[in-house]
Amino acid sequence: MLQASQTPELLHLTMMEPLTNNKLTTSKLFILTGLILLAIGMLFGLTGSLQYLAPNFLKQYLSFEKVRPLHVSSVVFWIIFAAISSVLTYLKQYTGKNIFSPLLLKVQFAIFIISVLAILMSYCLGIFGGREYWEFHPLLALPIVIGWILFIFNFIKSVGSLNNLPVYVWMWLTGLFFFLFTFMESYLWIFPYFRNNIVNDMTLQWKSYGSMVGSWNMLIYGSSIFLMEKISGSKKYSHAPIAFILYFTGLFNLMFNWGHHIYTLPTHSFVKYISYAVSMTELFILGRIIWQWKSSVSEARKLYHHTAYRFLMAADIWIFLTLILAIAMSIPAINVYTHGTHITVAHTMGATIGINSFLLLAIAFDILKDSCVPMTKSIKWVNRGFYTTNVSLLIFWISLIIAGVLKARWQMGDGKMAFGTMMLQLRPYFIVFFVSGMSLITGFYFILFPLIKNQVVCQFKKKFLKQAVAEDINSGIFAID
Repeated sequence: MLQASQTPELLHLTMMEPLTNNKLTTSKLFILTGLILLAIGMLFGLTGSLQYLAPNFLKQYLSFEKVRPLHVSSVVFWIIFAAISSVLTYLKQYTGKNIFSPLLLKVQFAIFIISVLAILMSYCLGIFGGREYWEFHPLLALPIVIGWILFIFNFIKSVGSLNNLPVYVWMWLTGLFFFLFTFMESYLWIFPYFRNNIVNDMTLQWKSYGSMVGSWNMLIYGSSIFLMEKISGSKKYSHAPIAFILYFTGLFNLMFNWGHHIYTLPTHSFVKYISYAVSMTELFILGRIIWQWKSSVSEARKLYHHTAYRFLMAADIWIFLTLILAIAMSIPAINVYTHGTHITVAHTMGATIGINSFLLLAIAFDILKDSCVPMTKSIKWVNRGFYTTNVSLLIFWISLIIAGVLKARWQMGDGKMAFGTMMLQLRPYFIVFFVSGMSLITGFYFILFPLIKNQVVCQFKKKFLKQAVAEDINSGIFAID
């Protein structure tokens, strides 16, 4: 017989019942790490925007050539880590079984963590050697490849049969293989055969990077469709014809949409024509699915999944805005002006923050809401962060577009104005860009802090309770007859 004068929580632990509501799984570790990388990456982004206004700010310690890759890599790894967590969590919920090998999953997580720390440290030390998204030394790409192969193996073994799969599983499967392919393809420049021909080299780089974005979009959009099904309680979306049209259009988009980046290169014309035809159709169809899904969700379910629902709807609005800008950029006559300006940055920010990050935050709230600290305690701060983030992002986005238009006029002008003079004319927009960036980060922190804090508190609480039980057992408070 168990006798106790302790709280129900201590008795609960003593009886060895698992605290499932605050268990920190490897899947949760991935998305928590991603949230921390997002918080760090935004600080680096704010530092970089300040250096536009004050070029000597932190120049001795963190000059712009260091801050930019620190920002880009941190945010890219936020997307990758969060997408991995989304796929792992929802795959487990779809199959109703555990991941095939939890050990391999832990190994993958360890490889990714060590790699990211090494990459960020190498930037701080001024050690480079890569390009664009991956400015770190190519040797640091090897563990990422190994970790991703482990991910693919675990995924395939966990799925099992490929019969009658919903569209989101196909999207995950396609995204996993294409990410590995395009990531390795982006390193073909290390071979002289590719590096020594500048046109082929640039074409290959833009092709690999553009397709890589499409591959992680597959992971995110697939997870978003799963979440929409979960909220609505209906499974018709993942088997509907429009969903599979999205899948195949997304696959086509993944392979050819990148072409608008190379309009100015003397490469094959048919690639440019195809890319123009498919440009951003993937986002259009996804927006249509979300819009149709919204009308079918009952009021009660909207309230129950309120936070995740809000972020999905915000992503839908940003899909629309980004689509308009992207279609304009894909028109060759306009692309000549926009290429290499802040308009491209605005498009990237709209897609990375307004679409990818908002979709992943919706998923994060779904994955992390089940903790020992009710999210309702922080909902006011989350709501403030939601509105602050969206308004700030819109101002941020518009300021970049205006700066881009002015720079485009300078690029295509008579060349009489010096670059420094042109940059001084853009200074007011950079100020707006910086101030709205600060507000954007503040809003994001209002959102991120409760998600991270709740998980940390649960772990300390769990450790404290276990320690208290152990001490009480040793002191004889608990006795078994």
